[in-house]
Amino acid sequence: MTLRSQLFKGILEGCILSIIDQQPTYGYELSVRLQDFGLADVSEGSIYPILLRLQKEKLIEGVMHKSEYGPKRKYYHLTPEGKQALLEFIRHWETIKQPVDRIIEKGGNKV
Repeated sequence: MTLRSQLFKGILEGCILSIIDQQPTYGYELSVRLQDFGLADVSEGSIYPILLRLQKEKLIEGVMHKSEYGPKRKYYHLTPEGKQALLEFIRHWETIKQPVDRIIEKGGNKV
């Protein structure tokens, strides 16, 4: 596993919670939205296992809705526990992001 994939695996769940918090979302739409934000190499195959785990942990719920373009789609929304988990993710992310940014900036190794 590459360093990038190890880092990314740890933050993808928080990104998914954040997108779902913005509006109820179905699996394929999550993939598209992640790509729109610049995370082009996130496949649907990596999203669905996370959605299943988040459902088992009762952080999201899925509700089937009719689709104008084919079969029903399962739209996910955050539960109160999911909203709390998202707030915790953001808090933890900020405590890591800011020091890492400062370290990288101090080192002068900008991409």
